[in-house]
Amino acid sequence: MNLASDLASRSHCVKRQVGAVLTKDTRIISIGYNGPPAGTHNCDEEWPETGCPRDSRNSCSLALHAEENAILYAVKNGAQIQGSTLYTTLSPCIACARLILTSGIKHVYFKDSYAAYKGLASDEGVDFLNKFGVRCEYLPR
Repeated sequence: MNLASDLASRSHCVKRQVGAVLTKDTRIISIGYNGPPAGTHNCDEEWPETGCPRDSRNSCSLALHAEENAILYAVKNGAQIQGSTLYTTLSPCIACARLILTSGIKHVYFKDSYAAYKGLASDEGVDFLNKFGVRCEYLPR
């Protein structure tokens, strides 16, 4: 979790910095942090006061989430994700939860609650993953 927290500091997001580490068999297989796709704008440079424009759900219209970046980087580099463990500084949103489940990740540790950050009633991503057999656990540090 310490590495995920350090990675979060690399994010250019003005609203929230998030880091993720994907491991398998006690080895790091991929890392990620939230931010825009390569070749686009860094939010803190383009919109330093407000961050990137918001979509219809009041989320960043440009950024990929840390979990998405870690999974995409692993796939791009041929890493086997099935049965892996993900450490993330913010619990997964529902979209990332679907990606985590489909990727075959079996265990997720998170430091902070996405629901608390967004003002939602529950962590729907965590609820979704637990329902479908992916173990999610709060791990403060």
